[in-house]
Amino acid sequence: MKSSKRLPKITFDMVRYLILFGLLGGLFIHSFWKYGILNQVTLLILPKASAQVPFVSNNNGLVPDWSKMKFQDMIVSESGNVTYPTDRGNQTRTWQAGESIGDFMELGDFEDANLNIEKLNLKAISQALAINLDDLKLDDFGVIKTQTLSDLVKAIPDLANQSASSVAPIADFFRQMGISTNQRIGNVANYYNLDNIPLGNKIDLSKYKLTSIPGIENSSFDEFANWQDTLISDIPGLKDLSWNNFPSVPEPDLSFIGQVDLPLGDIEANRIRSISGSYQEGFNVPCKSHNCAHFEASGLSQTTGAQWISGKVQKVKGGYGILAVANGGLEPTGRHPFGKSFKQVVWDIDESSGSVNTAMFFRFCKTIFFVRTCTPYFIGPVPFITYHEKDPIIFGSPSSVPD
Repeated sequence: MKSSKRLPKITFDMVRYLILFGLLGGLFIHSFWKYGILNQVTLLILPKASAQVPFVSNNNGLVPDWSKMKFQDMIVSESGNVTYPTDRGNQTRTWQAGESIGDFMELGDFEDANLNIEKLNLKAISQALAINLDDLKLDDFGVIKTQTLSDLVKAIPDLANQSASSVAPIADFFRQMGISTNQRIGNVANYYNLDNIPLGNKIDLSKYKLTSIPGIENSSFDEFANWQDTLISDIPGLKDLSWNNFPSVPEPDLSFIGQVDLPLGDIEANRIRSISGSYQEGFNVPCKSHNCAHFEASGLSQTTGAQWISGKVQKVKGGYGILAVANGGLEPTGRHPFGKSFKQVVWDIDESSGSVNTAMFFRFCKTIFFVRTCTPYFIGPVPFITYHEKDPIIFGSPSSVPD
């Protein structure tokens, strides 16, 4: 005879308990969405921007102390990568959490940022940082690695009239090419077909002093061919150069200023008086979800009650051209009170202390097949300024606030 297991008897009390647990579960899920518990969970899971840059304070707002800002100190908290087409095939740029942006960002990423770092030269950097250029090798200067003879003559015009025999790396390059070293460098550049042969393909650049090419320290970086593709870390001293030494520093846009009035990290949903967004969507992008951590501003006219939404809980469209597809075409919502070099994003909000941590986010930019293109501002977060209730804050343009 087969044995059978007897099913447990369902009692009236058991039914009542099941109904009770169902109601409690439903209430919890409802509260999870409606009353901001999801906000709190989200803010706990995502990385914190726990430090901040040095800043100076005035009546208009807190402004970074550019004399203490360096690429070396700008550390990202999230890893990522971007693949894009070039005339040399697909290329990929990868970065890891904990890296400095100077380790993986290139000069060309800041070409539109009005910092004019491409107008710097090695002499200016060495003087600012007391670097002895005689201690460096040619391959320490990343720009040189792709230069042809013609490129060098264009970047350093005085080379044209010099004999190759007086410039060791060029003399060795000539020997490798079977060219007499008793000729002027400019003549060889004009009359020999060497335009597709970078010097670094024929000679070991690490064997020569940087100063073995006379005048190299006086040419600005943008005088060299393909300067945009050079890593910041491949320019001696540039990672450690404070931003106040750049030809231009970001000028705060004072057309729209206010105060941090009320940081709100939970019980917030469907905020429609937003002053945050992106260049592509504008800077009044409403938050139409149950996740709308933000701070409310105060100030003149409609500024009071305006909302700057946290970039942790809202993403908006960013970028343009081919690279706009990076990161799904999205970037954290925010503003640009200090220009295009980075985006300022509200990140961590602490209601108990009345503080708002902001972060910087960066982007890659390239000229691909003669067309300028940039990714969304999604590379970060890099800790920026922490504000407290009643601190003045610079919003920058535009100054529009929804009714």
